[in-house]
Amino acid sequence: MINIGKKKIGGPGWRNQNRISDELLKNLYGQQASQYFNQGDPNPFVFSDSRSFDLIELEQLLQAVGWGRRPLRRVKRALDNSLLKVGLWKHDKSFPRLIGFARCTGDGFIDATIWDVAINPVYQGSGLGKQLMSYLMRSLKREGIKRVTLFADADVIIFYKRQGWVLEPKGNKCAFWYSN
Repeated sequence: MINIGKKKIGGPGWRNQNRISDELLKNLYGQQASQYFNQGDPNPFVFSDSRSFDLIELEQLLQAVGWGRRPLRRVKRALDNSLLKVGLWKHDKSFPRLIGFARCTGDGFIDATIWDVAINPVYQGSGLGKQLMSYLMRSLKREGIKRVTLFADADVIIFYKRQGWVLEPKGNKCAFWYSN
């Protein structure tokens, strides 16, 4: 089972001196933004489902994880037609950097499908992907979504299985989660 209840996210040292004030967090990243501190990193990471994306920066992130180039006009249309888009930024006072991304499509009431989950390879293995998924699932729950499906490449399925996702019968590319 995946825990999508409301919980604070923060690692060791979350009371870090570089913590962003609630007012600044909302102004820069949106109402539902959450900050997270990773051990040994003085700058916070920020999850947001309301901050807009710079398409060039998003393309650079997706290329960093090894995905093929996509026409920016099509990416913009996909984002515009997505039910939910979540970004993960490494906050820096002068230049926040997008280091994670995920998006969902769906009807907005019952079902959603997660696509395009990506964490910059520099930050993979540090727990940020799991935190991104947790934030994403909490956002979907806040919207009242009861059933979530996920499509993933075979080489990352173990990541989702560790979080409680159940694979489709052939164990290929699709995983399912059902709300209790």
